[in-house]
Amino acid sequence: MEDVLDVYKRPYDPKRPLVNVDEASKQLVADVTARLPMRPGQPERMDYEYERRGTANLFMMFEPLAGWRRVKVTDRRTKLDFAEVLKDLSDVHYPHAEKIVLVMDNLNTHKLSVLYEAFDPPEAHRLSERFETHYTPKHASWLNIAECELSVLSRQCLNRRIENKSLLTSEVNAWERDRNEQPVRVDWQFTTNDARIKLKSLYPAQAPTNSSKSDH
Repeated sequence: MEDVLDVYKRPYDPKRPLVNVDEASKQLVADVTARLPMRPGQPERMDYEYERRGTANLFMMFEPLAGWRRVKVTDRRTKLDFAEVLKDLSDVHYPHAEKIVLVMDNLNTHKLSVLYEAFDPPEAHRLSERFETHYTPKHASWLNIAECELSVLSRQCLNRRIENKSLLTSEVNAWERDRNEQPVRVDWQFTTNDARIKLKSLYPAQAPTNSSKSDH
């Protein structure tokens, strides 16, 4: 926890951008019967029945100090999918960065080693050298700022029925474009000192120091 909080205290450096990565799934749902259109004094109405059409995955890449985010919609969230996300960060979004400071959770696919499963060794090594990785502790996903941004996406864009991946991608892209045009930056306030006070119970108990006894 303290490692991540120390990273969040670093000043903005375009040569070493701080990027948070997280992911979420979205169930694809279609209407069974046509909706009743909106009328004066009457909102649009839809039947309670629906048809499930599988799920899609959303990778959130978020640079909190710049207010930039990119959401990649995929069919799955496998190691190979995550490797492609890392490659996008390195070669598409931050090709000129000296090092990309990456904060993510401990999901089993969130490892730089997945690059070696997706690419040949020279390419995997090149990409792995582009990242400085930091992991949030288990059961502390609230420390991942990308999760906060996924929550905003869910409330503003995904809290309704979306029937297929194509529509989901279109809607997410529109949300992303609008939010990036007027960048919403994050001013993280919770510090290591705050953690040591407010989360004192989570720290290991320290044994009292033995004082030397007097000879008298």
